[in-house]
Amino acid sequence: MAKEGGAGGGVREVVLWREEARRFETPDGEAYLQYRLLAQPRSSSSDDGGATAAAVMDMVHTYVPGSKRGRGLAARLCDAAFAHARRHGMRVLPTCSYISETYLPRNPEWNELVLTEKEPKPSSM
Repeated sequence: MAKEGGAGGGVREVVLWREEARRFETPDGEAYLQYRLLAQPRSSSSDDGGATAAAVMDMVHTYVPGSKRGRGLAARLCDAAFAHARRHGMRVLPTCSYISETYLPRNPEWNELVLTEKEPKPSSM
Protein backbone atom coordinates (compact mmCIF):
# COMPACT_ATOMS: atom_id res chain seq x y z
CA MET A 1 0.00 0.00 0.00
CA ALA A 2 1.41 3.42 -0.88
CA LYS A 3 2.18 5.54 2.14
CA GLU A 4 4.03 8.74 2.86
CA GLY A 5 5.55 10.20 5.99
CA GLY A 6 3.41 12.75 7.79
CA ALA A 7 4.08 15.44 10.36
CA GLY A 8 5.43 14.06 13.60
CA GLY A 9 6.71 10.89 11.92
CA GLY A 10 3.24 9.41 11.32
CA VAL A 11 2.45 7.43 8.19
CA ARG A 12 -0.29 8.63 5.84
CA GLU A 13 -1.81 6.91 2.84
CA VAL A 14 -1.32 8.61 -0.51
CA VAL A 15 -4.41 9.97 -2.27
CA LEU A 16 -4.59 9.05 -5.96
CA TRP A 17 -6.59 10.70 -8.74
CA ARG A 18 -8.33 8.16 -10.98
CA GLU A 19 -9.57 10.30 -13.83
CA GLU A 20 -11.34 7.46 -15.66
CA ALA A 21 -13.37 6.62 -12.53
CA ARG A 22 -13.81 10.28 -11.54
CA ARG A 23 -12.53 9.54 -8.07
CA PHE A 24 -9.85 10.52 -5.62
CA GLU A 25 -9.01 7.45 -3.57
CA THR A 26 -6.57 5.53 -1.44
CA PRO A 27 -4.37 3.06 -3.34
CA ASP A 28 -6.60 0.16 -2.23
CA GLY A 29 -9.72 2.02 -3.43
CA GLU A 30 -11.49 1.56 -0.11
CA ALA A 31 -11.71 5.27 0.79
CA TYR A 32 -12.72 7.67 -1.95
CA LEU A 33 -14.30 10.93 -3.03
CA GLN A 34 -16.56 10.51 -6.07
CA TYR A 35 -17.24 13.45 -8.38
CA ARG A 36 -18.88 14.20 -11.70
CA LEU A 37 -18.06 16.94 -14.17
CA LEU A 38 -20.70 19.45 -15.14
CA ALA A 39 -20.67 22.30 -17.63
CA GLN A 40 -21.49 25.74 -16.28
CA PRO A 41 -22.81 28.19 -18.86
CA ARG A 42 -21.01 31.49 -18.85
CA SER A 43 -23.08 34.43 -17.69
CA SER A 44 -24.63 36.53 -20.44
CA SER A 45 -22.36 39.41 -19.45
CA SER A 46 -19.21 37.50 -20.41
CA ASP A 47 -17.27 38.55 -23.50
CA ASP A 48 -17.77 35.23 -25.31
CA GLY A 49 -21.55 35.56 -25.49
CA GLY A 50 -22.16 32.50 -23.31
CA ALA A 51 -20.89 30.05 -25.93
CA THR A 52 -18.15 28.50 -23.79
CA ALA A 53 -18.88 26.44 -20.69
CA ALA A 54 -16.66 26.26 -17.62
CA ALA A 55 -16.14 22.94 -15.85
CA VAL A 56 -17.76 22.38 -12.48
CA MET A 57 -16.64 19.53 -10.23
CA ASP A 58 -19.74 18.21 -8.46
CA MET A 59 -18.36 16.40 -5.41
CA VAL A 60 -21.15 13.90 -4.83
CA HIS A 61 -19.90 11.39 -2.26
CA THR A 62 -17.09 10.83 0.22
CA TYR A 63 -16.64 7.41 1.79
CA VAL A 64 -14.17 6.12 4.37
CA PRO A 65 -14.68 2.59 5.75
CA GLY A 66 -14.89 2.13 9.52
CA SER A 67 -11.43 0.56 9.63
CA LYS A 68 -9.88 3.80 8.29
CA ARG A 69 -11.95 6.40 10.13
CA GLY A 70 -10.46 8.82 12.64
CA ARG A 71 -7.28 9.39 10.62
CA GLY A 72 -8.33 12.54 8.77
CA LEU A 73 -8.60 10.62 5.52
CA ALA A 74 -11.90 12.18 4.38
CA ALA A 75 -10.38 15.65 4.78
CA ARG A 76 -7.28 14.59 2.83
CA LEU A 77 -9.45 13.27 -0.01
CA CYS A 78 -11.21 16.65 -0.05
CA ASP A 79 -7.89 18.53 0.06
CA ALA A 80 -6.75 16.65 -3.04
CA ALA A 81 -10.02 17.22 -4.91
CA PHE A 82 -10.17 20.96 -4.11
CA ALA A 83 -6.50 21.42 -5.05
CA HIS A 84 -7.20 19.63 -8.35
CA ALA A 85 -10.20 21.89 -9.01
CA ARG A 86 -8.11 24.99 -8.33
CA ARG A 87 -5.24 23.84 -10.58
CA HIS A 88 -7.68 23.20 -13.42
CA GLY A 89 -9.71 26.39 -13.04
CA MET A 90 -12.88 24.56 -12.00
CA ARG A 91 -15.71 25.64 -9.75
CA VAL A 92 -16.98 23.21 -7.10
CA LEU A 93 -20.51 22.09 -6.31
CA PRO A 94 -20.36 20.42 -2.86
CA THR A 95 -23.30 17.99 -3.13
CA CYS A 96 -21.80 15.62 -0.53
CA SER A 97 -23.08 16.52 2.96
CA TYR A 98 -19.68 15.81 4.58
CA ILE A 99 -18.07 18.39 2.31
CA SER A 100 -20.75 21.07 2.67
CA GLU A 101 -21.47 20.61 6.38
CA THR A 102 -18.14 19.54 7.87
CA TYR A 103 -15.17 20.04 5.55
CA LEU A 104 -15.91 23.52 4.17
CA PRO A 105 -16.72 25.12 7.56
CA ARG A 106 -13.37 23.77 8.82
CA ASN A 107 -11.51 24.84 5.64
CA PRO A 108 -12.97 28.19 4.54
CA GLU A 109 -9.98 28.90 2.28
CA TRP A 110 -11.71 26.74 -0.37
CA ASN A 111 -14.98 28.73 -0.34
CA GLU A 112 -13.77 30.87 -3.25
CA LEU A 113 -14.13 27.81 -5.53
CA VAL A 114 -17.67 26.96 -4.43
CA LEU A 115 -20.43 27.67 -6.93
CA THR A 116 -22.81 30.31 -5.60
CA GLU A 117 -26.58 30.51 -6.01
CA LYS A 118 -26.13 33.62 -8.19
CA GLU A 119 -24.16 31.71 -10.83
CA PRO A 120 -25.82 29.89 -13.75
CA LYS A 121 -26.88 26.31 -12.99
CA PRO A 122 -24.48 23.67 -14.38
CA SER A 123 -25.55 20.77 -16.61
CA SER A 124 -24.08 17.32 -17.25
CA MET A 125 -21.09 17.10 -19.60
